Amino acid sequence: MSLVHKTRNRIYGITLFFIALTGFAQMPIFKRYYIADIPGLGWLAQFYVTHAMHYIFATILIALCVYGVLDFVLSKKSFSGITAAGGGKAAFLLGLVISGALMVVRNLPGVYFSHTLIYVMNISHLGLCMALLMVSAYTRVKNKTW
Repeated sequence: MSLVHKTRNRIYGITLFFIALTGFAQMPIFKRYYIADIPGLGWLAQFYVTHAMHYIFATILIALCVYGVLDFVLSKKSFSGITAAGGGKAAFLLGLVISGALMVVRNLPGVYFSHTLIYVMNISHLGLCMALLMVSAYTRVKNKTW
């Protein structure tokens, strides 16, 4: 594996870790279960800090996705080379990007979504996140590639 691929994989792993951490931190679980009381983790209970960090890491994740798609297309690889786990990861990432973008739009002034749609978006985003984390853990343990 080349240095570029190793660096990209490390950036992806760090980004995935922090985007999941800051996403869960926006729910009050870290304060409620006293995790934020551990020295050095108090920032996890600060909604606006974790919200801004989540947006920053989401931007990095989208940039990595665009890079990966362009690398795939420009190298003229065939879709038959993608593993099932890689296809699952790609589908979950696409779903996360779409649901996350809808959640950003929902926060804009003057935009109204029904309560049911907001509920569906929140559950979908959380479910896709959990699915991506499970597939990522599986591929890490089994040492599988995309």
